[in-house]
Amino acid sequence: MVLPIVVYGDPVLRKIAQDIDKNYEGLDQLIKDMFDTMYRAKGVGLAAPQVGKAIRLFIVDTEPFAEDDEDDEDDEFTPEQKKELKAFKRVFINARMLNEEGEEWKFSEGCLSIPKIREDVSRQAKIEIEYYDEHFKKHHEQFDGVIARVIQHEYDHIEGVLFTDKISPFKRKMLSGKLKDIASGKTGADYKTRVYKAKR
Repeated sequence: MVLPIVVYGDPVLRKIAQDIDKNYEGLDQLIKDMFDTMYRAKGVGLAAPQVGKAIRLFIVDTEPFAEDDEDDEDDEFTPEQKKELKAFKRVFINARMLNEEGEEWKFSEGCLSIPKIREDVSRQAKIEIEYYDEHFKKHHEQFDGVIARVIQHEYDHIEGVLFTDKISPFKRKMLSGKLKDIASGKTGADYKTRVYKAKR
C-alpha cells in the first residue's frame, strides 16, 4: 500500500526516533508499504518518520542511480559503481552511526519530504554503521561513495535532521518561501503527501 509522505513542517520530521524490537506491530507490512511508497515517489531512500512514524527504521534502494542513460558521456558513475548501485537494497532498523570519515564531497540532494528542492550537500565519503535487517540480524558494515551518502541522508531523518539543515544559512534563507509553501500544502509533488495541521 502506498502511504502519504509527510512533508516539511510536520514535527515528526524533527523527532529523534525510537528503537523498536522484532515484535513491533505490523513491521513486515510497514516495510513493504514503505518500499511501495518509495518506488511510487521515485525515491532511493525513505525513513519511517517520513510516513509519520518516529521509529528507527529506514530503507534504501540505489538502483535508480544505475539507470542513467548508458550512452551519456557525462555519466558520473563507472560501470563497476553502477553494478554496485543496482544491487544495493537494504532495510536498516535501530541503526547507529559509528564513524564518518574521509574528505567531504558535494552532491545534489533532494528529499521526498521536501519536494522539488535540490541543493548541493557536503558529506564525508566513508561511514561505519551498525544496524539490524528486517529479520533482526545484526550487521556492522562500512560503506562509501553514493551508497554512504544515501544512508547518511536517511540516517539523518531518524535523528530529526533534514538536508536543508546542512546548507548555508544564506541558501536556507533563499529557500524559505518555497519551504513555507511546502509546509502549507503547496508541494508540487506528483505523489501522495500529508501536510501537518496544528490542533487548535
